Amino acid sequence: MSSDPVPTLSVVAPMCNERECVDEFLIRVDSVLDDVGEPAEIVLVSDGSTDGTSEMLLERVATHPRLRVVILDRNVGQALAIDAGFQHSRGRYVVVLDGDLQNPPEAIPDLLEVIRRDDLSLVSGSRVRHETEPWLARRIPSLAANWLLRRITGCPVRDMAGFKIIRGDVARSLRLRSGQHRLIPAIVHVMGGRTGEIPVPQAPRFAGTSKYRTVDRLLDVVIDVMLLWLQASAKRRPIYLFGRIAFLLLAADCLIMPILLWDKFVHGQDMGTRPPFLIAIMFALAALFIVAAGFILELLSDSLAASSGVRPYVVRQIAGGDDPEADAGPERRRTVADPISATASS
Repeated sequence: MSSDPVPTLSVVAPMCNERECVDEFLIRVDSVLDDVGEPAEIVLVSDGSTDGTSEMLLERVATHPRLRVVILDRNVGQALAIDAGFQHSRGRYVVVLDGDLQNPPEAIPDLLEVIRRDDLSLVSGSRVRHETEPWLARRIPSLAANWLLRRITGCPVRDMAGFKIIRGDVARSLRLRSGQHRLIPAIVHVMGGRTGEIPVPQAPRFAGTSKYRTVDRLLDVVIDVMLLWLQASAKRRPIYLFGRIAFLLLAADCLIMPILLWDKFVHGQDMGTRPPFLIAIMFALAALFIVAAGFILELLSDSLAASSGVRPYVVRQIAGGDDPEADAGPERRRTVADPISATASS
C-alpha cells in the first residue's frame, strides 16, 4: 500500500449490519469514481457488524482494488466509526456518506467541484428531504438542532448531519467523540475552517432497517449543543468563560454589600441575618470557586494542547520561503488544527 500514489479522494462510510447494501454501494461508488477519473479509495468501516457484513467486506477486497476495510472489534457508534475511517484514509479530500445509500454517491463530483472551486475546508450536502419522512419524529428535531447550531457557532451550514466532503488534512486532525458526527461542519467552523453547502437529494434506505432512535438522539443533540456553546463562547479558553461568570457574581456582590453597609452604619439595621447578606456571601464564595476552576481547566487545556502539538487554526496556503509544500496547491496544503474534542477531553 505504501507504494501506491496518494489518492485524490477517499470515500468513507460506516456500516453496521448493512450486508444487503454492500454490493450496491460498491457498484455505485466505483462507477462514480471511474467518472471522476482521479486516484481514489473506498474506506468502509464495519462497526461491530453481526450479520456477516465484515466477512462480506473482506471478501470484496479481492475484487475491488480501491477498497480498504476497517473492522472494529465491537459496535462503538457512527461518530467513532467515521473517525476510524478518517484516520485510515489517505486522500487529499475525504467524502463521508451513509452506508445505506440514503446519500447518493452520484453527488460526489458536485461536492468535489465546489470544495476545489471555492477553496473550502468542508462542503456539506443539504439534504432535499424525502416526502415520506416523518415530520414529528425526524424533520422537526433536525431543523431545531441545526438552527441552534447555526445560532451558537455562526456556521452557515443549514444541514449539519448531511452528506459532506472535507479536506483530508482537516478530517484527519479531528478527534470525534460519540455523537459528534452530527456536528462536523460546526466543529470545522469553530476550529477556523471555511465551510460551504450545496443541495443534494436524499433517497430512501436501499435495504435493511434504520438504527435511528428519536428520543435518545434528541437528548444527545441538546447535550452536544450545550457543550459546543460552552466551547465556542469561551473561544476554547476556559478562563474566559469562567472569568466572565465570576465577574458577574462579584459585580452583583459589589451592588448588594454597599446597600447593606449603609443600612447598618446609618440606620443601625443588623445585616448578619438578612437574606441579601447571605446571598452576597454565597456570590463571593461562588466567584472564588469558579475562578479557581477556570485556572485549573486553563492549565489542563494548555498542557493538552502542548502535548498534542496542535494549533487552533486551519492553514489555507503557504507561499514563499523554503517550505516544500508552499507552492503545492490546495490539495497539498497543510493544516494544523485544534480539534474541538480536545477541549472536551480536558
